[in-house]
Amino acid sequence: MCHTTDSRPPAAPVTTGAVAREGRLEITAADGNRFSAFRAAPTAPNGRSVLLLPDRRGLHPFYEDLARRFAEAGFHTLAFDFYGRSAGLSDRDADFDWAAHMPLLEPAHVEADAAAAAAKLREWSGGPLFSVGFCLGGAYSWRLASADLGLAGSVGFYGPPRFFGDRAEQVSAPLLMLLAGDDVATTQEEFDALSARLDGAGKEHERHVYDGAPHSFFDDSFAQWQDACTDAWHRLLDFTARHGAAR
Repeated sequence: MCHTTDSRPPAAPVTTGAVAREGRLEITAADGNRFSAFRAAPTAPNGRSVLLLPDRRGLHPFYEDLARRFAEAGFHTLAFDFYGRSAGLSDRDADFDWAAHMPLLEPAHVEADAAAAAAKLREWSGGPLFSVGFCLGGAYSWRLASADLGLAGSVGFYGPPRFFGDRAEQVSAPLLMLLAGDDVATTQEEFDALSARLDGAGKEHERHVYDGAPHSFFDDSFAQWQDACTDAWHRLLDFTARHGAAR
């Protein structure tokens, strides 16, 4: 399962400052869709930006908190909601029925909204831009590396490959795959198949499996997986530093 309604993201092990400004905003995609987003800006920018893709719950408070954690680590960050077309601009709280809206979501919707969100983020920061996503958003984050958004890299936590689809040949940015070893949503064979497709297409990607970790282990309430959370943060920070410098 994805994160519970009371879960909270772990803080980055390395921070550069605090959150300079934060808040909700509305963005309009090229097709006219209006959707919610949440911005968090750092007091001490590291020169990089993050486009944050949530899990199946959409722009849940977990992802507003996570945007703050990224800002504390120096990233200009924008988290955006998936469900503007079907659910409007209402809050994605514990009462939000994501199960009624997720089947209506199409890859083209995510890519159109991500393009608009990326353009908004670049108004605030011109540095290298990375996508980072979780579960549903993790797979779509990898997929965005094939969407001509000019990303420096794409990071995904335990993203089901079925949402990535057959886009390996179109990938144009390096991928980081942070996977749960005991993922009930996706078998390791499915991840192996995705890696094989990327290898076959000659695409740069890094993969790390946290043995025994459950799906959605990146959660501050999981005391037994704190080391995995810290390691995942370190890998993400290293990945963005290396590929941001290469831009």
